[in-house]
Amino acid sequence: MGSFPDLGASGDRPPAGERFDLVVVGGGIVGLATAYRLLLARPGLSLAIVEKEAELARHQTGHNSGVLHSGLYYPPGSLKARLCREGKAALESFADEHGIPYQHCGKLVVAIEEAELPRLDELERRGRANGVDGLEAVGPERLRELEPHAAGIRGLWSPRTGVIDFRRVAFAFAGEIRARGGVILTGRRVTGLREGAGERIILTQAGEIVGRDVIVCGGLHADRLARLAGETDALRIVPFRGDYYTLRPAARDLVRGLLYPVPDPRFPFLGVHFTRRIDGAVWAGPNAVLAFAREGYRRRDLSPRDLAETLAYRGFWRLARPYLRTGLAEIWRDAWKPAFVAALRRYVPELRADQLDFGPSGVRAQALRPDGTLEDDFVLGGSGHVLHVGNAPSPAATASPAIGRVLADAAIERFGLG
Repeated sequence: MGSFPDLGASGDRPPAGERFDLVVVGGGIVGLATAYRLLLARPGLSLAIVEKEAELARHQTGHNSGVLHSGLYYPPGSLKARLCREGKAALESFADEHGIPYQHCGKLVVAIEEAELPRLDELERRGRANGVDGLEAVGPERLRELEPHAAGIRGLWSPRTGVIDFRRVAFAFAGEIRARGGVILTGRRVTGLREGAGERIILTQAGEIVGRDVIVCGGLHADRLARLAGETDALRIVPFRGDYYTLRPAARDLVRGLLYPVPDPRFPFLGVHFTRRIDGAVWAGPNAVLAFAREGYRRRDLSPRDLAETLAYRGFWRLARPYLRTGLAEIWRDAWKPAFVAALRRYVPELRADQLDFGPSGVRAQALRPDGTLEDDFVLGGSGHVLHVGNAPSPAATASPAIGRVLADAAIERFGLG
């Protein structure tokens, strides 16, 4: 990241009293992609990005595993399915134009047991319905050819799934925004949003920012920002932390690309897997445990406010009850390395505990409904002169140019941006 300090480390200073045609709240990859698409479509638009951190892409974008998803998992016709494929193509084109490296290392989904084969078949059906490029059902011989050290009786190979550094992409979006006259205001945590005479007054800890129209891409704080704007949607963000181990350099050859389990629809999260990163490192994980802080990347991180909000939300308890055993197993794996290693060895039996170092963590902003159901798709909405991204889980980074396009089109139509 050191080659991009001017694009993420400090904010711009707008002239005193300046008003903006449009303000984007949130300096992650979705907010940046949205601002970029707006400035492409409407050159000369007076636009500002407001970010609470001192630099851009600090949270979900900066803690991303880096996978360029192909659209394999998602229900055909869903926003995820449609925007993932569109976004991946647009993001790769943007990366080519800006010299950002990416690799199509391929994803292999492996079935370990006979009971998983019907789910693997359903995954193939979804992938083909979603137009995933080059999708191939593979038997044991081809599976060993693709991943010689992997276990499995059958697999599904997606050769165009890849990896990239999404933070670098975010900084490139920021550079384009500034080159087109956009202003990036960092260190501006939003504390309120008021309606004025034909304008929205955004209250921040560093003063007021005024915009005729607003788009909120709040990530881990999407629900709170929506409530500040007067939205009454019942969605709430519940944070889940995922911890990874990393393979030591001598063990990286155990995994060639992306090695994944067959997802089980009974459980809300995917399960542990292996991710070869753009820098050659291999991440193993993550687990999924309740985070005690929305920005809690360490096990000891605790925000009393965040935890109290989670525990007071009835939707969380309705989710927790049927998954109590699964949740306890995740906590056990998180606390005891041999249990984590045992889960990984189901897919790479040769892996040893001494080949793994405790690695990075991320926090997933999971939108949850009051009845305890997870909101699995992207949620894009809002009213009046404010648009919101209510839920943007994976593959939002891959889909970010397409999400930005949808939001930009909606803003142009609703706000009458000339």
